[in-house]
Amino acid sequence: MSRISDTRLLTRKAAAHLIAAGRLPHQLTVDLIYAQIRQGSRTTINDELKLWKDEQARIDALSAALPPAVANAMLSVWALAVEHGEQVFAQRGEELETEATSAAIRAESLATANTELQAETQTLRAQLEVQQSRLASALVDLARTQAERDAATRQSEAATAERDTLRAQSEQALRDAQCAHACELDGLLVARTAHEAALRAEVDQATARLEGVQKRVMMQADEARETQRRAETALAKTRQRNEQLVGDVQRLSAEAAEQRRLAERHEKQLASVMDEARELRRERDTLAQQVASLQGQISTHTAPSSTRPVKRPRQPPGITSA
Repeated sequence: MSRISDTRLLTRKAAAHLIAAGRLPHQLTVDLIYAQIRQGSRTTINDELKLWKDEQARIDALSAALPPAVANAMLSVWALAVEHGEQVFAQRGEELETEATSAAIRAESLATANTELQAETQTLRAQLEVQQSRLASALVDLARTQAERDAATRQSEAATAERDTLRAQSEQALRDAQCAHACELDGLLVARTAHEAALRAEVDQATARLEGVQKRVMMQADEARETQRRAETALAKTRQRNEQLVGDVQRLSAEAAEQRRLAERHEKQLASVMDEARELRRERDTLAQQVASLQGQISTHTAPSSTRPVKRPRQPPGITSA
């Protein structure tokens, strides 16, 4: 940022040149100055020309009120003081420019780090979303497996109920057959002598029916046991799959928790970088205010000599026109 306006410096130089050429201070106008320097706004030229005329009037009044030797000595001391102030101001301006450049470089570095951290945070968030999606899928699989296990359990219960029903039916059939056999035996005992041959035939028939019923009951019992065995095998597989899915869910939950911790740590680092960037901006604004204050002081205290041109400060690099 420019410390002293080029237009203001050139305005004072042009005024001194015109006075040296024979012009009187009250004859100097904005148009004459602009014709000399060919740059800047007329408002800036007018403001600086008024300041210069006021300073010139004070210098002329001081020179008239004091002896020439004293006035010349005071003007010489004033010129030396102004020159020293300009040197100190130029040195301080260079130091402030160096500090501002360092702060800008540091701010750019922090901005780059901030961008990288934001990209890493976005990556971690995407990974977290993927992990959450996988966890949701695992939960769906777990729910489906639990449903299959419940279905297998219901199927096993149904098979057990069917086995119990078949067992009850076979026992009832056996009891019925035994009752019928007992009745037949009673009838045969009453007419044993007359109906021995018929009784033996009926006993053989009853025995054959009983054997058939017993075989059928045994076959149904074997089928029920086989059905129960298949149901128990399916239940064991379902329990094993359920335990495996529970382990996967726990592992995915641990991974998701780790990803959340990483995301929180990177967000804290991002907040720290942003705070440091804000602090650098405040330091930059403070430096700008100090430079503006120094510029106002120099503009107030700098005045050209009527008998001897005041040495102007060397223009620092980077000065721009007003």
